[in-house]
Amino acid sequence: MSRAMIQAAVTMGQLQNKMDSIGNNLANSETNGYKRKQSEFSSMLVQQIDHLQHEHRAEGRLTPDGIRVGTGARLGAIHQDDTLGAIKETDRGLDLALNKPNHYFQVQVDEAGTTETRYTRDGAFYLQPVNNDTAVMLTNALGNPIIGTNGPIVLANGFDAIDITDEGAIVTRRNGAEQIEGQIEIVGIERSRTLEQTGNNMLRVPTHIANMDEIVQPTTGNGALLTVGALEQSNIDIADEMTELLMAQRSYQHNARTISMGDQMYGLINQLR
Repeated sequence: MSRAMIQAAVTMGQLQNKMDSIGNNLANSETNGYKRKQSEFSSMLVQQIDHLQHEHRAEGRLTPDGIRVGTGARLGAIHQDDTLGAIKETDRGLDLALNKPNHYFQVQVDEAGTTETRYTRDGAFYLQPVNNDTAVMLTNALGNPIIGTNGPIVLANGFDAIDITDEGAIVTRRNGAEQIEGQIEIVGIERSRTLEQTGNNMLRVPTHIANMDEIVQPTTGNGALLTVGALEQSNIDIADEMTELLMAQRSYQHNARTISMGDQMYGLINQLR
């Protein structure tokens, strides 16, 4: 197999990964708080062939002398675009939209006997009965507890109304008296590209990161952290994603054509007598 065919085959595999990422973006275009994933490519091993004698080199040339022969491209990284999505008003008191792009809700997830904290920007919350219906717990759509300053937020039954302030405080009204009974703990995520996707619109800090304080930090200030009665939409632009998909497909076809033409040339050579 020629070097060009090897390059094309390697690049095709990486382009397929990019198209899978674009497909995932399109599938989540209606997912609350979903952030677009961007693919970045980089060159693989490159061989420099310096076949020019010094006297033959062009004076004032800016590009390197000789020939650079690569072995294809690889998907260097998939980064998350933290741009805020559009805010859609729902007028539902338990729907919350985060106002800053690096802020996240914390969700407690039990999986395979292990409890861990995961992060999401999906603020569609619900009240789930617990303790034999004597209390309710604030959860996401899957029933996972939302973490407050003292762990999962559990409220005793019997309140007449419940509200959430734009700072995340849970305010209940009992017998005409209002009181704060909980506080949603919102955290800031630095270098969100380091987070791993776990499915269900949630992320987690990879296990190889020893110091979580470098990634997950408490929020500061007393400003409005939330928009109550609204949800953040995904930041996916369908037109941009379709354009990226078409470009990736064209590149894939070009590399496939390179392999096909190389195979035809080998066939012609084998037919020579």
